[in-house]
Amino acid sequence: MGVWSLLRRALANFVVADMPGLVRIVKRKLKKIQYRPHLLTGCLTQTGLTLDNLANP
Repeated sequence: MGVWSLLRRALANFVVADMPGLVRIVKRKLKKIQYRPHLLTGCLTQTGLTLDNLANP
C-alpha cells in the first residue's frame, strides 16, 4: 500500500469547499502518516527499495 493509498483512504469522508481547505486537510493527514513509522516502512517495503545506500553514500 503506497502513501497515496493511505492518504486517499484518510480523505474518503471529507468534503472541502475550496482549495485551501483541501491543502490543509492533506497536510494534516500526511503529518499523521509521517508519525506512524510502521506505515511508512510498509510503503517502502512494498516498493522493494531500501534506505541502505542513503546511510552510506
